[in-house]
Amino acid sequence: MLSKCSKILGANMTLAWIIIGALIIYLVFYFTHGKYLEKRVFRADPSRETPARRLYDGVDYVPANKYVLYGHHFASIAGAGPIVGPAIALAWGWFPTLLWVWFGNTFIGVVHDYLSLASSVRYDGRSIAWISGRLMGKGSHYAFNIYIWLALLLVVAAFAFVVSALFTAVPGAGLAAMLLIVFAVIVGWTMYKTAAGFKASTVLAWSLIILAVLLGFMDQEFWHATETFMKGFAAALGITVQQAWIIILIIYTLIAASLPVWVLLQPRDYINAYILWASLAIGGAAVIVAAIKGFTIHFPMTTALLTANVVGGKPSPFWPTIPLVVACGALSGFHSLVGSGTSSKQLSNELDALLVGYGGMLTEGFLSTMVIACMAGFLYSALLDATFMAKALATPKAVKVIAKAMGVSPENVTGAVYTRFVEKLVTDPATAASYYSAFAGAMKWSIIPYSYAYAVYSAFGWPIPLMAVFGTLWITGFALTSLDTAARLGRFAWQELFIWAREKAPTFYKVIANRWLASIILVLLGGWLAWKGAFLVLWPAFAGMNQLLASLALMTVAVWAIKIQKAPKAGKVLTTAPAVFLWTTVTIALIWFLAVVSLPPIFSAIAAGEPIPATSLAVSIIIGLGLALNLYLFAIWLLTLRRRE
Repeated sequence: MLSKCSKILGANMTLAWIIIGALIIYLVFYFTHGKYLEKRVFRADPSRETPARRLYDGVDYVPANKYVLYGHHFASIAGAGPIVGPAIALAWGWFPTLLWVWFGNTFIGVVHDYLSLASSVRYDGRSIAWISGRLMGKGSHYAFNIYIWLALLLVVAAFAFVVSALFTAVPGAGLAAMLLIVFAVIVGWTMYKTAAGFKASTVLAWSLIILAVLLGFMDQEFWHATETFMKGFAAALGITVQQAWIIILIIYTLIAASLPVWVLLQPRDYINAYILWASLAIGGAAVIVAAIKGFTIHFPMTTALLTANVVGGKPSPFWPTIPLVVACGALSGFHSLVGSGTSSKQLSNELDALLVGYGGMLTEGFLSTMVIACMAGFLYSALLDATFMAKALATPKAVKVIAKAMGVSPENVTGAVYTRFVEKLVTDPATAASYYSAFAGAMKWSIIPYSYAYAVYSAFGWPIPLMAVFGTLWITGFALTSLDTAARLGRFAWQELFIWAREKAPTFYKVIANRWLASIILVLLGGWLAWKGAFLVLWPAFAGMNQLLASLALMTVAVWAIKIQKAPKAGKVLTTAPAVFLWTTVTIALIWFLAVVSLPPIFSAIAAGEPIPATSLAVSIIIGLGLALNLYLFAIWLLTLRRRE
């Protein structure tokens, strides 16, 4: 035992301490920084009646058990961002990516998440945009809502693309995820409409989770029913399998976003939270156990911090472009929309907000930490897996990347060439900086669940195919929750934009604010962007708008903390400093993105007389509008802070 401990403290300590270090940092911050915000800024009062109880309506305002709500909130905010983002950012190396995640969590993310939820609870569960208008004027409300709607459009597009890509790469996970949606309705009915209650429903949820994973594994390895069906479905429509999945996701999102929260949202997110907790526990333990067994990191610590090909496949400086890649794992504006859009309407007690908001952000940070550790330690083994190698050699885009990296023609890319490419990728920083992101994208980011599977296999010997299905399930399961949550929040934002017409033009308002119409507009536009497929343009656009949204939400809660809560000096600094730093970083990054990534293809197409790339054009328009609204809101914020009242 002593020799094993010396190993983990010696040569293998880096891999293990990525996990252990995160746990220590997060626990310290939760019980110091978090408690300070609770007592001195929010001033949580357990005797104050929350909106969920005071405004109960059985649809949106429904008091929830704090652990159920934590599950819903965590699953909704997690999505694909904290998983895919850090995986992409490894092109800069695992160490700078890890530092950004930890810094973003503790300096920015927890303040943003907790106070967005807390301020909404004090304003009857209103949205962060409504609070902005209340504190900074009506113009701020409308500008913020337009920005939110544009950001949510990109959330739907990016997550629909990621989910459809992973379901295409690992069809068994698609079956498991679809089964869990049906199972969630069963759990919700059992939990809320029968005498079974919370505990019995939890037992049922766990049983159905295991059943879904096993059926997905059996389908992936033996039946191939989902793969056969999706290929036939796609062929009948004359589209790709990934596009067929996008159609299914659009239909699911439209229905799920309009159902009462108890029918699907709460039980589905509760189930997903258990999956994610299990994945975190298994993955975190696997990394530590594997380190004790002698496994070490097989990936460059740093590569090229100024020129790695990351954002849009272009040479990208780590600062300020890192927020265009790591979206959610470090911090996320989407969290403020969940906190003030759905979670604040379900909070049963003000003291629960610390676990839900602050704890939810830290848990998401740990998720990103685990992904980084699994990728850094086990990507090498995953890439050399015979099944994965066969998939890579059968993927034309991946073959082109390998050929370019190794200086051979695509037809000469053999198993031996592939093996040399993998060895070079994980040992040579220059190769990782230039080709890692392109190769991972070509493989539809299936490298993430396979790295996770190899970590678990290395530690516990559990079957790789089974854990690959499970790994894909927890990635896509949370992206699915974010899809319909984004659609629901987009509906709220759309309806708030037209609130002025409720009394002046009631007939018009009844039509334009209809919940189905509001959802259809957002989801169809987001699905269209995902359909176009330009992931290298779509992801950084989503990430940048999302992170800039976080800075705008931070500005709002800073005004609330200073003007309404009369926070002490330390509380003022803890809210304003993250807002200014993040606003500056992301504003510069988005200007860089327009100049380097999204606008050049448009100008080139115009000069050559060719059709303008639809995704680049749509993204450029959205970001241009977002930057204009952002500058306007920043100016209003500064003026508001200067006012004496």
